[in-house]
Amino acid sequence: MSKARLRKGRAVTGVVLLNKPQGMSSNHALQHVKRLYNAQKAGHTGALDPLGTGILPICLGEATKFSQYLLDADKAYRVEALLGVRTTTSDAEGEVVEEKPVSVDAKHIAEVIQDFIGKQAQSPSIYSALKHEGRPLYYYARRGIEVPKKTREITIHSIELLAVEGNKVVLQVSCSKGTYIRTLVDDLGQALGCGAHVSSLHRNAVADINESTMVTPEQLEKAAEQGQSKLDDLLQPADLLLGELPKITVTQTQTRDFLHGQPIPLPVSDANEAEEWRVLNEQSQFLGVGRVKNMELWPRRVIALEYADL
Repeated sequence: MSKARLRKGRAVTGVVLLNKPQGMSSNHALQHVKRLYNAQKAGHTGALDPLGTGILPICLGEATKFSQYLLDADKAYRVEALLGVRTTTSDAEGEVVEEKPVSVDAKHIAEVIQDFIGKQAQSPSIYSALKHEGRPLYYYARRGIEVPKKTREITIHSIELLAVEGNKVVLQVSCSKGTYIRTLVDDLGQALGCGAHVSSLHRNAVADINESTMVTPEQLEKAAEQGQSKLDDLLQPADLLLGELPKITVTQTQTRDFLHGQPIPLPVSDANEAEEWRVLNEQSQFLGVGRVKNMELWPRRVIALEYADL
């Protein structure tokens, strides 16, 4: 009996583009999807705060091997910020620590926003999941323990001011991995002189993946009631995670060599050294990612043989 059959659950592979509801943690969402699919393996591609809604890609089976490609990807958010109030967590779930009158207009907000675009060092909230000595920062914050502040380099690609409604500001933010939107909003509020916190957060893009194929937990549950095949119909292919990696199609013989970890002749002549490619067989089935070395295509990460439908 193969190792795959000994594992608990189904050997199902694919990606669920979950529209995470407000109030649900990313881990809870992950475990819920894993249970519905009875999947052997599952993982997500970057946590979304319980307050946040929107795209949470959940990888099942062999797709978990390629989750890093979305962890490292740019993200986009629709953010509602409430001016005049700072909280302990920089969002609506925290306790109010400061209130100030608001005397800014849309023109001034649009001007200040420009100062936050580009590369910068960001100090995440003390209530973030960033770790210090093996524990998340929020562990220390909730116990009143001070730890050294950490900074990380991020890039804000763009901030669009969508609306100003009283003390509420609506923004569309495109940013690099590792960006804390709560921290961005708190810093923006400080720059405006009145303070601010996130009152609503919706992730509407991850890399080149948009909202068009998202599914809700309710849709998944309804499909599960109709049978496993209906649920599987809602899966996206694993190579959805690879964004704009170029594609290479290989022969049947090359497929077996590639999946056994052997380099294969490079099917194209204009590839750069160390360049990565998305590898497919002649039936357009995804096999993995290869990297160019000495004008050969070397397997970097591949679908396990017992899961490959060959």
